[in-house]
Amino acid sequence: MTICVFIQIRCKPGTTYKVAEQIALLEIHSELYSTSGDYDLLMKLYIPKNEDVGKYINDHLLVIPDIERSLTTMTFKVF
Repeated sequence: MTICVFIQIRCKPGTTYKVAEQIALLEIHSELYSTSGDYDLLMKLYIPKNEDVGKYINDHLLVIPDIERSLTTMTFKVF
């Protein structure tokens, strides 16, 4: 069973579209949105079975240059 997480991403100023394009090329996300507020992007991601959530995000997403900060929200039950 996969784990659904939402990741808010803050980019260095002026790099949001560049970061979004790099995320899209990785093809690891389910959905990706630009947002207003403290973070620039909101990503819905399904972590593959038997993967460590933190390590997966660190190894697959946070290697992208110009990401300043991220905030991960793990999900539990679907209603």
